[in-house]
Amino acid sequence: MSEKSSSSNPLEQFVLLAKSVKGAAAVELIKQVLEAPGVYVFGELLDLPNIQELSQDSNAPYLDLLNLFAYGTYRDYRENQSKLPPLTEAQVNKLRHLTIVSLATKTKCIPYRILLDELDIHNLRKLEDLIIEVIYADIIRGKLDQKNQQLEVDYAIGRDIRQEAVLDIVNCLQDWSSACEGVLHGIENQISKANLNKENDIKLKQQTEQEIVNIKKTLKTTLPSVSDEQMVTDSRDIPMQSDKPSKKSSKTKGMS
Repeated sequence: MSEKSSSSNPLEQFVLLAKSVKGAAAVELIKQVLEAPGVYVFGELLDLPNIQELSQDSNAPYLDLLNLFAYGTYRDYRENQSKLPPLTEAQVNKLRHLTIVSLATKTKCIPYRILLDELDIHNLRKLEDLIIEVIYADIIRGKLDQKNQQLEVDYAIGRDIRQEAVLDIVNCLQDWSSACEGVLHGIENQISKANLNKENDIKLKQQTEQEIVNIKKTLKTTLPSVSDEQMVTDSRDIPMQSDKPSKKSSKTKGMS
């Protein structure tokens, strides 16, 4: 069970170790976690008292470096490089990965020129190799659009969130919730109108069907009398005795 938990949360083993280390040992732990494959969030480690204690002595730059990996980008490191410990190649690579993640949360199409600048890379092939690494690491999902010179992002992992940003997120979620309630209210109104229209249509259909039934009943009572009258009129118009006078006249001629 512990192995499954560790594989799903690579940071957990470092958090457990950090609870029992201080000073130089805590610094070494930070160095390891910043190089460890699969570790891209550091909030749990930052929250530990043993790690926060580093801010009180000469090891403070390593706490600052851990904060930078949690919230910052490679540009932030370059701008503050003189105040921070040097990075190993593996740490530089991970910070560049995290920088791509940060860019991916802001836009779904990242031009190569922005990536080259933010990552301080001057070779296009090296940039594309780095993007492929990020995709294989499954911290973003997307594809290279070499024709338009951009990275198209479909998904990116979440990064650590600064405490002061939590209120903004809560407000954003509240606004989103209010907007959803407004949409839901509008949908409910439309459903009520649709149901009312349906009921009116059913009533109209029933009335129409009843009128048709009434008309049929009326026709059944009136059509027979009209037929009889028509039959009487037709019988009077037929010349039934037209042959008798001719027969009489022929007999008369014969006798004479």
